[in-house]
Amino acid sequence: MKFFIIGDEETVLGFGMAGVQGQIASGPDEADAALKNALDDKTVGIIIITERVAELIRDKVDHFI
Repeated sequence: MKFFIIGDEETVLGFGMAGVQGQIASGPDEADAALKNALDDKTVGIIIITERVAELIRDKVDHFI
């Protein structure tokens, strides 16, 4: 089981230094694509999304709460 981070460049870089893969998202389309990629990867068990990016795709994020 892996972690996956979706967020701004600094956050993804920081998590990357700890060995966590992730994807930078600066707009709704990028955030939506990153979430889809993470959900499609069956080795990912925990998805971390920064608050700012989560707001870009709030309807999709709320579906999983």
